[in-house]
Amino acid sequence: MMSDARWRELLSTRATNPGAVAHAYGNRRRRPSLLSGDGTLFLVAADHPARGALGVGDDSLAMADRRSLLERLLVALEHPAVDGLLATPDVVEELLLLDALHDKVVIGSMNRGGLAGADWEIDDRFTGYTARAIAESGLDGGKMLLRLVDSDPGTVPTLQSCARAVSELAAHGLMAMVEPLPYEAQPGGGLRLRRDAAALARAVTVASGLGETSAHTWLKLPAPEDDVALNATTLPMVVLGGIPSPDPAADLRSWGRALRHPGVRGLVVGRALLYPPDGDVGAAVDAAAKVLEAAR
Repeated sequence: MMSDARWRELLSTRATNPGAVAHAYGNRRRRPSLLSGDGTLFLVAADHPARGALGVGDDSLAMADRRSLLERLLVALEHPAVDGLLATPDVVEELLLLDALHDKVVIGSMNRGGLAGADWEIDDRFTGYTARAIAESGLDGGKMLLRLVDSDPGTVPTLQSCARAVSELAAHGLMAMVEPLPYEAQPGGGLRLRRDAAALARAVTVASGLGETSAHTWLKLPAPEDDVALNATTLPMVVLGGIPSPDPAADLRSWGRALRHPGVRGLVVGRALLYPPDGDVGAAVDAAAKVLEAAR
């Protein structure tokens, strides 16, 4: 799907015709609704590289090869069950130039300043799309990451920035996809994602109350082991893929459990589908689509 000629054409356009990006935004065919005809939403995520999260499994630079990433995204987006993409401007624009986003939902990633492993990681500045740019570019919404660490004051400006983005997106009538993740600092350094019901439910309620209105807010959550966190809101939810485990079947079972909850509308998965252990992106996407279909 990415011949040498197509790749060279993309590189040439990037160097010689920057105006092609605005043209591609303007010419993108938008589909009329976020949800599919079955009332679900299945997005492929590719905003990891912008905050320096390039590793998958034992390969610390898996997502650093842009041609490989785009090839994998093209395969995923061709699947009829995939509704669209969540990505930063660079990836969105590359796929626009490759004519791959017509009739797809496109969610722009907004805050990527909390670089993976950085001392300031929790102070997650907005360095990607703004609400205004998302609206002017004809995208369908914006996504923001909100990592909650009670011992790190960097949580506070991130909370405030996310609340502002929720309000600004709502003013344009656009989805605000908030990904609230409760973390705790480790004694030896680093962060650990808390998956207990109390921490996840607290994160859900904090994210639900951000901004001037929640009318356009969606939540992006890790698949919990029970329904406590999922029962903490009436907002529509999607399950995130997270760091892929060595057992793809276990990931699918986990997603399937969460997808059966009536408030959960779909999946937003990146590395687990784009970099499966056997390398077969099409098969990984197909397996996830079948789990979503069975759950609904």
